[in-house]
Amino acid sequence: MLFDKDPDAALIRRIAEGDEPAAGAFVTRKLHRVLALAHRICGDSTEAEDIAQDVFIRVWKYAGSWKKDDAKVDTWLHRIVLNVCHDRLSAGHRWHEVGGMELDMQADPGPTPEEALAGRSTRDRVWQALRMLPARQREALVLTYYQALSKAAAASAMQISVDAVESLLARARRTLKELLLDSTG
Repeated sequence: MLFDKDPDAALIRRIAEGDEPAAGAFVTRKLHRVLALAHRICGDSTEAEDIAQDVFIRVWKYAGSWKKDDAKVDTWLHRIVLNVCHDRLSAGHRWHEVGGMELDMQADPGPTPEEALAGRSTRDRVWQALRMLPARQREALVLTYYQALSKAAAASAMQISVDAVESLLARARRTLKELLLDSTG
């Protein structure tokens, strides 16, 4: 039974019952992942914060609609994030320029300044190439690579088949490779 294996199921059930401390615990547990996904989809940290706020309001409002047999809580949460991102982007919000900083990357004190500059340059090139992907390819790549969802969970979050996710990933990788090779020379 999916409910028994989902570490967030009890928390969502408590949120559905109006338990505010449970909602706070859920935000604490999931905020980083929600911000990271929203930032990677929309490209702006301020926009990602607004999206996260909308997402957690929807979690509070719709926790009772989560069905244990339909999806894990994490998959359901990723679907909400994607929906809010789509809503905001279709409402005229645009992808923003960013300085290449990833929300989940922490500075490593070990590299020399030259190594750090080379790493930043590579990260910036990847970030720019990622921004150029079609939205659905970018979503599939972000969900499976950066958010570490299985292909099945990504498919559920995107409301498509696993085969469709695999196809999007193949096209995304091919396009990223071309873009990155073009940017080096």
